[in-house]
Amino acid sequence: MEEEPNGGTEPWAEGLHNTNNNNASPAGWPGARGGHPLAPFGSANTEPSYLGRVVLEIVESERTYARDLRSIVEGYLGKIIDAEEPVLRPEQVSALFGNIEDIYELSRWVLPPHPVPPHPGLCRHPVPSVPPPSTLLQNLESCASDPVAVAVCFVTRSQEFAIYTQYCNNYPSSVAALAECMRSKAQARFLRECQERLRHALPLGAYLLKPVQRILKYHLLLQEIAKHFEHKAGDDYEVVLEAIDTMTCVAWYINDMKRKHEHAIRQQVGTGWHQVGTNAMASGSVSSSLGISQEIQSLLLGWKGPDLTSYGELVLEGTFRVQRARHERAIFLFDKTLLITKRRGDHYVYKTHIP
Repeated sequence: MEEEPNGGTEPWAEGLHNTNNNNASPAGWPGARGGHPLAPFGSANTEPSYLGRVVLEIVESERTYARDLRSIVEGYLGKIIDAEEPVLRPEQVSALFGNIEDIYELSRWVLPPHPVPPHPGLCRHPVPSVPPPSTLLQNLESCASDPVAVAVCFVTRSQEFAIYTQYCNNYPSSVAALAECMRSKAQARFLRECQERLRHALPLGAYLLKPVQRILKYHLLLQEIAKHFEHKAGDDYEVVLEAIDTMTCVAWYINDMKRKHEHAIRQQVGTGWHQVGTNAMASGSVSSSLGISQEIQSLLLGWKGPDLTSYGELVLEGTFRVQRARHERAIFLFDKTLLITKRRGDHYVYKTHIP
């Protein structure tokens, strides 16, 4: 995630840009004044253990994610709604943002509550009988670095993650709506102005993908907790395993749908060149290769140039192997440039481009 500059931001965004600073720890985390001791995961005077760092990563990344959701809801959707003259048609707004407001309400930014005292140990960790706090972020902030308490958050909120299914099912329509907006000079200009106001290096398409990416990552973070859990027996470990099962089931369904979507909007890179045209969408969910350009850009790391849509249509995509190099290069030929990247998981790392 790119670190956003602080200057020229919206009033609601003040104070949100240092959320990746590990020195600004909430109470209960290493280095926080008046924080609780973190034994056995660390203390105010020692570095946290690997397990403690995993827990910290979950909370810190959720805070960054909440900031990103807020930028979508208030920095884009809110500006569209508040515009004096209609910028997008109602059906465009619905398709573009789906139920992003519901996602934001689950994980939105709130002032962190007073942390609950940490449990003295991992054993006999009870599942709370009281309703969880109003947001997932607030819930996680109150865990005071306890990995089992983090797992409990996901178990008690398991039903709430169903809203991600609706968002992910709508995502192909979101990509199509964004492609349509980028074909309109007025709408494209408005979205670029929102991006500049937010000081985002990446366009809206990259942020609309984040809920899909986030829901697929929760179970991986929980697996790291289980992997480094000290006492792999008893109720505490069972709570962690239950959380993993819960989020794995959610991820399995959504990932299956996501694979079908990706296959529909672009052919997988890796088997030579593929021609891509305006009507190359197998499912018809995206009517222009501009949608493919937005999809590629949302997966592109290290790119400092303009929107890929400014280079025209995507004509060809494929791979080649650099001589004496171990890794293949994924290449995308647009009307006005040749983009050369390296595949890294589900993303592409920018290497160079040839105008």
